[in-house]
Amino acid sequence: MLKQRPFLIETLTAIGLIVAPFVLPHLGFAPNTVNRILVWGLFGLGFDILFGFTGLLSFGQSAFYGTGGFVAAYLLTRAGFGNVLGALIIGMIAAAATGYLIGLIALRRTGIYFAMITVAIAEVFFFVEFNPLSDFTGGENGLPGVPTPSFNLGFTTLHFTNGWSLYQFIALCYFIGVIIALRIVRSPVGAIFSAIRDNPLRATAVGHNIHGYKLTAFVIAAAYAGFAGGLLGVLQAFMPPDAFTFDTSGQLVMQTAIGGRGTLFGPLVGATVWLFLQDFLQSALGLGAAWKLVLGVVFVLLVCFLRGGIIGGLADLYRLLSGRRKRSDTEAEPDTDTTLHLAPAPMQAKEVAHPAYSGPILKATGLTKRYGGLVANSDIDFSVNQGELRGIIGPNGAGKSTFFKMLTCEIAPTSGQIVFEGRDITGLKVTEVCQLGLTKSYQVNQLFTGLTVRQNLTIAALAELRGKFRLDLFRKLSSVKGLTEQVEHTLALVNLTRRADTPVAELAYGEKRRLEIGLALATSPRLLLLDEPLAGMSPRERVETVKLLKSIARGRTMIIIDHDMDSLFELVERVTVLQEGKVLLDGTPEEIRTNAAVQEAYLGGVHGEIAA
Repeated sequence: MLKQRPFLIETLTAIGLIVAPFVLPHLGFAPNTVNRILVWGLFGLGFDILFGFTGLLSFGQSAFYGTGGFVAAYLLTRAGFGNVLGALIIGMIAAAATGYLIGLIALRRTGIYFAMITVAIAEVFFFVEFNPLSDFTGGENGLPGVPTPSFNLGFTTLHFTNGWSLYQFIALCYFIGVIIALRIVRSPVGAIFSAIRDNPLRATAVGHNIHGYKLTAFVIAAAYAGFAGGLLGVLQAFMPPDAFTFDTSGQLVMQTAIGGRGTLFGPLVGATVWLFLQDFLQSALGLGAAWKLVLGVVFVLLVCFLRGGIIGGLADLYRLLSGRRKRSDTEAEPDTDTTLHLAPAPMQAKEVAHPAYSGPILKATGLTKRYGGLVANSDIDFSVNQGELRGIIGPNGAGKSTFFKMLTCEIAPTSGQIVFEGRDITGLKVTEVCQLGLTKSYQVNQLFTGLTVRQNLTIAALAELRGKFRLDLFRKLSSVKGLTEQVEHTLALVNLTRRADTPVAELAYGEKRRLEIGLALATSPRLLLLDEPLAGMSPRERVETVKLLKSIARGRTMIIIDHDMDSLFELVERVTVLQEGKVLLDGTPEEIRTNAAVQEAYLGGVHGEIAA
């Protein structure tokens, strides 16, 4: 729908804002309540980009809300600054700068630790506002006398005083905020935000600098909070000290959860429910402070029965009524065709960039990994030539996965050196190594489960086409040169073209394994490492995947770990055997199959050819 009508949401938002003053008074909404809803909605736009789209739950947004508000209020009340809009923008910049500095600290941790750091930061800001900076912020008295905006057009002057008059200014600010937020979430950066929310490990492994993108989301949320805080002072003609309180952050989180996270409009809907019920319960029903108890029960019920919030529930209802929740045709009629449609050899864009290199593509020397007294790998020498298909086998506990992780720089070796295309990559990060053209698929699927197949491959392709970090916040995703072609090529390569727009959660296991390989292929690697690509598959799925691996092996350098040795020996040219963290033997599949030492390692001395 959005591709056919790209400005549908913007148009509907504009219509809603224009119609609101004529409709909402008949529903019992006072103009001041509507204005407060818009301020909270604008505040929530940035928070939803941070929480709903990037998956970072912050309880410290009040720090930026108060910073932007008090900077703007101070300029307008005590510094003699007469331009209201200019003061709001300066306050927003101050909040964004504060967010950047705090983000550098807070984003060093993840999960609950990140959330707790933001709580502590909010409390620090609240203390500072009331004590060391009370001469500037007014302390517990706040800053009264904040003026309303006016614009001199030459032939007339527009004054936005209060009520529905001020609504026009706040509504315009909210509309601009929506347009900017939509551009961000539809951009390549917005796509990467969603990938970080779903699986930060895999977003890093395909080549994205997720710390940089998390910090970007944090600064965006702080900027929105700062501008909304300034609007609060304009709306009330007074900047209140409670803008810095933890209650402000908590209310924002609850409003977003009520309305629906990851929708942009969820905070607006949640603020509408929150403020309307607050006014109704206090005024109409005379509950006084007990309104919080009733609202708390409403919140619990909504979270329990509408996990996606009000907007998420409405979206589910729409899909149900329109038939969009029925199974896709491929699920209703399971695909029994085991023939893979083999695609041409994959693009070699990065390989062309290094035409002069002719040595071993990968060489590991003396590679050792110790965990305290445990030695996972010991003094491994390993070399792979350009275009070679190498297999790695070994009994459980032989150190195969640890060895793979060292080769892709997921973990650092205790000692030894890794050289990729003549460059020492020992100690580099996995993102940097992927950007160089070395990547892997995982033994346990690491997919972006909240996205479709096409979106998964788009995330991986973006890393190859844009580099590990780029702030093209207002660029259309479709305008990235070569993106569509690379995604379609990879879809065909892993035989998922028919399932391109299917959510990952609806894929069969074998399809997920193919997508796992596709994520690595979409980065156009010059060396591809596959960690047990056949693990957990049915016999039919193994047949399909072996055909897939044969097709993608053409013109590509690959290293494969797998326990299905019959399939592995059919695929590779040479095999390296690991035992107890050391290289036991290196040779052709036939040499490995009949070697007595290998049989001893696998079968405990029972000789004969090794079979899977």
